[in-house]
Amino acid sequence: MEAPNSLISLQGLQKSFGLGAGRIEALRGISMEIADREFVAIMGPSGSGKSTCMNILGCLDVPDGGHYWFRGVDVGALNQDQRALLRRHYIGFVFQGYNLLPRTSAVENVELPLLYRRIPARDRRDLAMKALADVGLANWAEHAPSELSGGQQQRVAIARAIVTSPSLLLADEPTGNLDTARSREIMTLLVELNRDKGITIAMVTHEPDMAAYAHRIVGFRDGLIDADGATEQAA
Repeated sequence: MEAPNSLISLQGLQKSFGLGAGRIEALRGISMEIADREFVAIMGPSGSGKSTCMNILGCLDVPDGGHYWFRGVDVGALNQDQRALLRRHYIGFVFQGYNLLPRTSAVENVELPLLYRRIPARDRRDLAMKALADVGLANWAEHAPSELSGGQQQRVAIARAIVTSPSLLLADEPTGNLDTARSREIMTLLVELNRDKGITIAMVTHEPDMAAYAHRIVGFRDGLIDADGATEQAA
C-alpha cells in the first residue's frame, strides 16, 4: 500500500475492547486525513470513539485493524520502542487536568520532556525558558503550579508540550477546567502556535465555541465519523 502524503492518514481504523457480550467496538473502520499545519477539532458524545482515536494518534494505543500513517510511516508496523520514539520526538500532549508536577517550578515542569531526550542541563533550561516565553510566562518560570491560576497552569502545560518542537500537538479538552475568558486565551494561544510555528493540532472538545477556533470539525458517533466540515476560520 502506498504511503499517503498527509501528515496523518487513518484508513479503516478499528478498535474494540472486551470479549463476548461485553465487547465494545470503539472504532468501526474510520478513515480520516489531517494535513500538515492543520488545526482539527474532534467532537462527539461520550463513548463515540474520539478518545480512543486520540490515544491511537498519540501512539498510546494500537488499532486492531486498518492503518495509521504518520508522515508516510505505517505506525502499525512499528514495535513498542519505535512507537515510543515517534511519540517522544514528534508528538506533544496537552490534557484537561494540566498534569504538572506540584512541587516543581514551571520551568522544571517544561524541562521534563527534554530529560527523556538526554539534553544537557544548560540547553534544557534555555529551551524551557524559550517555550515559556512563547506562551507568555517567562516571568513566572520559578513559580510552582499552586502559585499559578488555572489558565497559567495550562500555559505551562502547553509550553511543556511544545518545548520539543513537535510536528503534532494533541489536546484533550484543554479548556475543560477553565472559565470562558481563560478558555478564549488558551484557544487564541493554540491558534497562534498553529499559525506561527506550523504545529499541527488535533483537539478533542465538547464545546462548539472552542471547536470554532479550528480549521475543521470532525464529529464522531458510535465509533464512526458522522460529520467532517470546515469552519469559518478555514476561509
